Amino acid sequence: MQDDQRLIDLQSWVRDDLGIAFDEIAPASGDASFRRYFRIQHAGESLIVMDAPPEKEDCVPFINIASAMGKLGLNVPRIIEQNLEQGYLLLSDLGNTQYLDRLTVDSVERLYGDAFDALLLLHATTEHRTQLPPYDHALLMREMELMREWYIEKHLGITLSNMQHNVLDETFERLAQSALAQPQVWVHRDYHSRNLMVLENDNPGVLDFQDAVIGPITYDLVSLLKDCYITWPREQVLAWVRGYYQRLLENGLIDKTGETQFIKWFDFMGAQRHLKVVGIFSRLDMRDDKPGYLKDIPRTLAYILEVCELYDELKPLNKLLAEITSR
Repeated sequence: MQDDQRLIDLQSWVRDDLGIAFDEIAPASGDASFRRYFRIQHAGESLIVMDAPPEKEDCVPFINIASAMGKLGLNVPRIIEQNLEQGYLLLSDLGNTQYLDRLTVDSVERLYGDAFDALLLLHATTEHRTQLPPYDHALLMREMELMREWYIEKHLGITLSNMQHNVLDETFERLAQSALAQPQVWVHRDYHSRNLMVLENDNPGVLDFQDAVIGPITYDLVSLLKDCYITWPREQVLAWVRGYYQRLLENGLIDKTGETQFIKWFDFMGAQRHLKVVGIFSRLDMRDDKPGYLKDIPRTLAYILEVCELYDELKPLNKLLAEITSR
């Protein structure tokens, strides 16, 4: 591991300020943000140290949301110590086995079953809503604009015509309105196989929740079932969606919404999310020198194209994507 001043200072904070002795410090996981995570061993216990440069990352949302989600019954890291001035947190360790490492046709029902249980806790709560910002129109649109700027214009190097810009404008607006029409609940915002950890007890461990908002009820379901890192057949995805919809009905969390409408919300939410993610993956490569996410763009685009084939309202987007990807 290459030494850097923040890592040196982080180790000094743990050893000298907290009095925690450890022999080695090792990277615990990668992150698409500027945060870094390291694992240490102390007194037979594994701990995680987060490095979040204050000028680029704010630890306060992580702390507040971790506390709130823990009270809801979700298994999230416990904050042991904090240094907000330097941007360091000492956390409990939820292990290093991601859902992505264990998802197979034999394990998926059990693992997703636990993930559905945890998600229902999140959706059912009315607590702490004032702590979270809304997933409003401006944010939804800003996210989709990442695709236009970073994927089409910068990654592909394409200058769109006025007509093509209009297609994106109209599609983005339609997808945003679909999201805003849904029941608004707690949204983790990155509830997928790299942020869910496989645990023997209280599965799953839930990570990377600091960007949580109050937003569309289908958003986290899309993150889980239309995962940018693993794909399942649409028939299976729809079976899971229908099953979760029934649980929402049984718990009084959704009404006046038929199953067909719920599935359409789910599909349109997926299109919104995947447009954003294609832009983010492109930006990670071009701005942040993290090219590893480029390999996940084809899968993410495939989700968008699949939905475009199903709904007449999205056929113009389908045509546009065919035009730009065939160049």
